[in-house]
Amino acid sequence: MQWVFLVGAIAAEVFATTSLKFSEGFTKLLPSVFVVVGYATAFFLLSQSLVRGMELGVAYGLWAALGVALVATIGVVFLGESLTWVQTGGIALLIAGVMALEMGGQH
Repeated sequence: MQWVFLVGAIAAEVFATTSLKFSEGFTKLLPSVFVVVGYATAFFLLSQSLVRGMELGVAYGLWAALGVALVATIGVVFLGESLTWVQTGGIALLIAGVMALEMGGQH
């Protein structure tokens, strides 16, 4: 169940971060509401995965790394942003680092 909460937290954070782009500096009401509700939901769901036994380093690492990767992908696919090979490599290293953190914690 802790993984369900973490996936929900990641989805809410990605939604909120993407909404930041559309809030235009919090000058647009609806996207601004999405930002606040999305981040509140993300932190609540992250806390629920921690309460259910997920280790903090693993949970936060996955939350951050997958959030970065997904937001960057959304930027490229839907918002016309670019991503260099160096940036792509950086994202891959982030994900590899989180995987190493997770595998290093297993007995």
